[in-house]
Formats: sequence, structure tokens, C-alpha cells
Amino acid sequence: MTKLDFAIIDPHIHQWDPYHTPHSAALLVKALGKYPAVMDQVVRWVKPKPLLETIGRTDDVLNPYLPEHYRADLGTFSAESVVHVEANWHHHKGFGVVEETTWLQQLDFNSQGLKLGAIVATADPRDRKFKDILKAHQDASPKFCGIRKMAAWHQDKGVYRWCDRPHLYQNKSFLKGFEQLAKLDLSFDAWGYSTQLLEITSLAKQFPETRIVVDHLATPVGLFGAVGKKTGKTLAQRNAIFKQWQQDIAQLAEQKNVHAKISGLMMPVLGHTYYKQHRTATIAEMVNVLTPLIQHAIQVFGLDRVMFASNFPMDKPNTTLNDLIHAYIQMIAPYGEQALYSVFKQNAANFFQLPLEP
Repeated sequence: MTKLDFAIIDPHIHQWDPYHTPHSAALLVKALGKYPAVMDQVVRWVKPKPLLETIGRTDDVLNPYLPEHYRADLGTFSAESVVHVEANWHHHKGFGVVEETTWLQQLDFNSQGLKLGAIVATADPRDRKFKDILKAHQDASPKFCGIRKMAAWHQDKGVYRWCDRPHLYQNKSFLKGFEQLAKLDLSFDAWGYSTQLLEITSLAKQFPETRIVVDHLATPVGLFGAVGKKTGKTLAQRNAIFKQWQQDIAQLAEQKNVHAKISGLMMPVLGHTYYKQHRTATIAEMVNVLTPLIQHAIQVFGLDRVMFASNFPMDKPNTTLNDLIHAYIQMIAPYGEQALYSVFKQNAANFFQLPLEP
């Protein structure tokens, strides 16, 4: 297997601890944490089916995911630094979101040979106090570098909606608040489904001075199998999803302020069902299914605006992190050694303004 002779930068991981932070499952894990099978059944009884189909396995979100867990998942690879991306902190209204930034500051990354390079927090540009919330994030941590506000909302009611309304990125109040990001030199992680790519493109056009990265290549729901009530159920549907994604993400890539994370592509919401077979995908399987996506992303964005990111532990039901990195090495290696360094390290450092170790 091909190895990397440098430590990567992983610009998209999630950290959480339901036992000690405001978390939607906090009461459940404190009451039933010693009985994981019972806890799983309770979650499947009270949570909506679309959410359960999105996460795949409940244990990955009910258990803590902290620096030591990420370090273990890295296996034989090493990470110079990581970027935490907001993880739906339960106190998510107003200044409550700043609690997550404060909490991250006290996590012991150093003991695991890791460095927290940056924090992508959350805040709602529609909030009248949006500017003050951004400044509160800055006061909470010097590592705060930008925000993510999820807009993922699918027409298929069987696909989980991570946003309270459709077309968030076109909302007038949202757009008015969004002006603050460029003024404060903050970045924006945009996440919508592939059916929303034109909305992300419109946002990028309106704010050319704002650094924007599209998460997970805009998550083409159902590309690899049936999801929700009616998405990706036939080969013809899946081919249409891919062709539309190709067209729309190429249009997004024309906006030079937009970068792309090749991440999240093993999430169950894309139609992967390896976890239902009680196994993870092999390296060869991932290379086979993901190569067309990666090749197209590189073709339209170029090798300087795409970055590998793990999205762990959200992809964990279908893959191990070690195998995922090996698969991406195989997909990127044909572009040359410099491409590997760019995709696994340099591009993330450039976008998130992280110093590189000599």
C-alpha cells in the first residue's frame, strides 16, 4: 500500500461527549449508557426514521468521540492538525453555540500527538445578534476561523432535513447577516445536498470576497442506492443524480472563492449499506465507487482547491479511517506526489490559514 511521507491536515472532524456536554442524547446516555443494546432500541423508537437512515449506526453518535478516539481511528497515519466542524451543539440558539467553542478549548489534543488547528463553529446569520455572536466565538478561542450553517434540505421527506426551512442560502435575513463574514475575514463551510448546488453557487457569486468551502461535495443523496421514500431507487435515477451533480458542481467551481472538501462520501445517506452487512467497505470497493466523483471534482476545481477530509465519525458506519485514507491515496496518486501533498495538507492549510510545520 502507498504511504504518505508527511502528516496530514484533516479539515473536517467532529468532537462530542454526550455524557458531559449539552447533547440531544445526554439524558439517554446517562440513564442507559451501560446498556447499549437497550439504548439503541430507545433511539430507534423516539428518533425519526430519516435521521436514523442518515447516521446508519447509533453507537457512533451516542458514544463520546474525543481526541483519543480520533487518534485510534487514524491507525498508521499521523495528523499534524485537525479542524473541528460544528456538531449540532444542543444549545444551538443565540449565544448558546459559543459553548461548543469554549468546550473545545479544554480538550487534550496534545496528549494524542495532535493539534487543534482551527474551529469551524456555528451561528445563524439570520440572528439579529449575529455579529456579536461571531465576536463571542473570537473571544472564546483564537482558533475560531469561520462558521458552518447547514442548509441540507431535500425534497424527499424520507431524507433527513438538517435545516428548519428550504432555500436557507437565499433567505434575505441570512444574506444580510452573511456580509459580516468577509468583514471579519471568516470562512464559511456550506453544506447542502446536491439538489441545492445552484443555491450555493448563487451565494458564492454574491459574496466573492468570502472564502467558501463546500462540504462533502454537496452530498449527492441516493447516488449509490435507494434512500428515503423515492430517491436513487433505480439505476436510471442514480445516473440522473450523477449527471446533474456533475453539471451543477462544475458551475459552482467557476466561483474562484469556492473550495471543496472531498469528504463525507461514505455516509449512509448516499445509499451505502455496508453497515447493514455488518462490515466496512474495502479499499478496492471505495476506489471503485468514489473515483468518478473524485476525478470530476479535480477536473473542475483543480488540484489547488480540493482537500481530503475525514468527516469522522460520521462516515464510520461504512468505513474505517485508515482504509478511507488508503483509498484516497490510490485515487490521488496518479496525479503525482505534489497532488498528494496538496490534497492531504497544503490546500487545507491555505484555506483555513494554518501554519505548516517545517
